[in-house]
Amino acid sequence: MYPIYNSKTMKNLKIYEPGDKMITLIKDNYSVLQALGSFGINLGFGEKTVRETCELNSVDTYTFLAVVNFTINGHGDFEDDERISVPTLLHYLNASHAYYLDFQLPLIRRELRESISEGDPLGMLIMKLYEGYAQEIRRHMKYEEKTLFPYVESLLSGRPMSDYNIDTFSRHHEQTGKKLRELKLMIIKYLPADTHHNNQLTATLYNIYNNEEWLRQHAEVEDHIFAPAIKRLELLIKQEDVSKSISSMVFKGGQDNSEALSDREKDVIIGVVQGLQNKEIADRLCLSVNTVITHRRNIARKLQIHSPAGLTIYAIVNGLVDISSVKL
Repeated sequence: MYPIYNSKTMKNLKIYEPGDKMITLIKDNYSVLQALGSFGINLGFGEKTVRETCELNSVDTYTFLAVVNFTINGHGDFEDDERISVPTLLHYLNASHAYYLDFQLPLIRRELRESISEGDPLGMLIMKLYEGYAQEIRRHMKYEEKTLFPYVESLLSGRPMSDYNIDTFSRHHEQTGKKLRELKLMIIKYLPADTHHNNQLTATLYNIYNNEEWLRQHAEVEDHIFAPAIKRLELLIKQEDVSKSISSMVFKGGQDNSEALSDREKDVIIGVVQGLQNKEIADRLCLSVNTVITHRRNIARKLQIHSPAGLTIYAIVNGLVDISSVKL
């Protein structure tokens, strides 16, 4: 079992499990309603358990409960948790962005406009502050959608993008709720409301508070569940690449099936492994230096090995030289 962390945000110390009824989870923690849609779970699940509901909606149960228990209680240590489903998390984060950008941002904008007295200069400044916040959050989420999420999809497909990694994201991942907190304080401190607008403004503030908490949880899921899962996936891809390279050298001679090494190219490899320079190899094989250089280029292209150390390994595992004759 995971440890339970003390947190000011704890609301319910119960740790939910697959056999619990989904309706019980919702009754205990209404905030989970926002997460259901992001996971692709619709209402109307009756008396089904969490596992039954997740399976019915093709959602990984373990990952669903990991996010739910973490956002409710700060429960979980995911650094080495191999059970987390990256595709499920990716769907959840993508859908969460759509929920916030397409529904919550327009909703708060509309409520603010309805709450502000017409012609109120302070109200206009607060609307300007909100538009700045909305632009910032949209830019932040769109960056993830255009950069981070495609990178994760490339990892899942086994063809990772070479110019990005999850550490790059983590170093630049900042909380985006500062302007929202400022907006909230400006409304409370400086925006007077007549009786007609007071109830609307109070309801809008309540919505802003809820969204501030939602953004905090969203960022923590990315930092504490998503990022560690992507690091594990990156490591797995690297390990698989190394295994494929070794298997290629041992079982296929490291060669492209359509381009086997010639006997002369093998002679050149032996010379390189023995530490000879291009001129020395040329003299030994009665070739020109330019011909030796051409052979070495062809060897690198065929084997995708570009270093003397790599050629030494290739030569040993393919029997071109005896390991006892190699100076290690």
